[in-house]
Amino acid sequence: MCSTCGCNQPSDAVTITLIGEEEHGHEHTHEHSHGHHHHHEHEHGHHHHTHAHSHDGHHHHSHHEHEHGHTHGKTVIELEQDILQQNNLLAERNRGFLEAKDILALNLVSSPGSGKTSLLERTLQDLGGEFRCYVIEGDQQTSNDANRIAATGAPVVQINTGKGCHLDSDMVNNALKKLKPENGGLLFIENVGNLVCPSLFDLGEGARVVIISVTEGDDKPIKYPDMFYSSDLCIINKVDLLPYVQFDVEQAREYARRVNHHLEFIELSATSGEGMEQWYEWLRQKASP
Repeated sequence: MCSTCGCNQPSDAVTITLIGEEEHGHEHTHEHSHGHHHHHEHEHGHHHHTHAHSHDGHHHHSHHEHEHGHTHGKTVIELEQDILQQNNLLAERNRGFLEAKDILALNLVSSPGSGKTSLLERTLQDLGGEFRCYVIEGDQQTSNDANRIAATGAPVVQINTGKGCHLDSDMVNNALKKLKPENGGLLFIENVGNLVCPSLFDLGEGARVVIISVTEGDDKPIKYPDMFYSSDLCIINKVDLLPYVQFDVEQAREYARRVNHHLEFIELSATSGEGMEQWYEWLRQKASP
């Protein structure tokens, strides 16, 4: 259970697979749970004390009194802080590893259907000869997107989160161990399609890129402010469809600036190629020392 967002983050196995490896029977599962157990015991010096209560005639509590005598609010807050603290510690380890290897890691976040897999496919095809590229693909189920990415020739690891709605730094750490990236290049982390929960989890990326499309509402930035606040770049995709949809690009930009006035914008179409060179130039600048 992921207490930070209320989603059913899995206690069952998360699978992390190097695409091309699964045919040889080397798929691995990783027990991945955010559950933490808290035992209310205290140690004082060498004496071990537990909070045992004797229910004799002098200390009897009715069922009604017991129910109203405890609150779980504090426990939930402590659990959330613990989850995020552990995630952030490992994210910093990931970041240090990637910086030492001179790899620019990009956390790509969006709603489902924004076109981020198509954007990534075209990026890999166009920049594959210029940069060494790696991909970590996050989905709840299937490796369909990872297979599309693998067709470009880029090494890709698929993370299936089961019921989980976001990647975290531990999943990325395990995926990096499978990728075994060489020095230099770009790592694209395609997060699970969701504009809420991934905003909370640092993966160790060098930059976060939020992708929206003109087929969505132009009020996305004020509906999901945390994601836009935590991002470095906003890509507005599918601009080739602007004549056919009701989407105000300037209004979307204005809403996003209310949340994050440092946010950069690129308008493009992964289908037509319009604006893609501006995206590539942004990547080159970020990847340069």
